[in-house]
Amino acid sequence: MKQSIFTITEHTALTRDVYRMVLAGDTSAITASGQFVNILLDGFYLRRPISVCDWNEETLTIVYKVVGHGTEAMSKMSVGTELDILTGLGNGYDLTLSGDKPVLLGGGVGVPPMYGCAKKLCELGIKPTVILGFNTADEVFYEDEFKALGCETIVTTVDGSKGVKGFAVAPLEGMDYTYFYTCGPEPMLKAVYKATNTSGQMSFEERMGCGFGACMGCSCKTLTGYKRICKDGPVMKKEEIKWES
Repeated sequence: MKQSIFTITEHTALTRDVYRMVLAGDTSAITASGQFVNILLDGFYLRRPISVCDWNEETLTIVYKVVGHGTEAMSKMSVGTELDILTGLGNGYDLTLSGDKPVLLGGGVGVPPMYGCAKKLCELGIKPTVILGFNTADEVFYEDEFKALGCETIVTTVDGSKGVKGFAVAPLEGMDYTYFYTCGPEPMLKAVYKATNTSGQMSFEERMGCGFGACMGCSCKTLTGYKRICKDGPVMKKEEIKWES
């Protein structure tokens, strides 16, 4: 974990309530796709955890949805604003387990970490199939970015207004894949758990107090004992997940 000051260099609306923010700063603590950062906002007691979408040696890209007062405040920030950010949080995805035909499933704001995952797999010479799940066509974002990586990209919408009609798991039927990586809301993760026939890794969301394992506020029960989503996760393997009824 590292605490650094980042400067906003780009801030763009992707949809009505989804934004992409590019920040310049020290990204050396980020080592794996699926990790997250914790952003300090003026006037708010707790930092805001946001998944890493992409990064290089000089910049960090996050994509976030306005869902509360904190992200609403972020959406109004201008280029040049400086932010105090904790980086290198969470365990991230283990790409050594992917096999040669992994499938990536992102639902809504679970799409951004899938982009970083896809990019790193492509750098390893592995072209994953990517499934992006949304409710309607006007919510779709990052389809072109995944296609630019050379990934087979399938969009699903619940109302059928774009791509395959149905939830993100719909295209899995009959698909040949070696492993899966996914991020999205809990109902989607449960559906992926039931629909997949291989091992895989799932990124979970949880309310976090500190973001680095000190407060124990985001502990959850797994088949291998209690784990902290922020420190021991947010990524967990399919085999260790214990769903609460």
